[in-house]
Amino acid sequence: MKSKAIVLLIIFGMVFTAAAMAAEVPNKGDAAIKLDGGKKGHIDFPHRNHQDTLGDCNICHDIFPQKPGVIKDLKDQGKLKKKKIMNHCRGCHRNMAKEGAKTGPTSCGKCHVK
Repeated sequence: MKSKAIVLLIIFGMVFTAAAMAAEVPNKGDAAIKLDGGKKGHIDFPHRNHQDTLGDCNICHDIFPQKPGVIKDLKDQGKLKKKKIMNHCRGCHRNMAKEGAKTGPTSCGKCHVK
């Protein structure tokens, strides 16, 4: 009888630990996202790379919520100023380059794909 109780406690502990660990893993979204880049063409955005490099999602998501398609929706509603995100991204890339860190592109053609 004691051995059954011990086995049940061990199983319960393992399930509880796995559930707790799963609850702590944040939803990181897609590894790569195709963004609407307007007339210059779409942008293949390496989302996971930015998450790993920056560590703080709010660096970008203070401009727009974490929701698929939100950039296009905000543009369509007139709630996102033209080129605001581009200026944000390019500014961050330029600042990182000034600090000597490896960074992303700063010219149009390096992000926009026709």
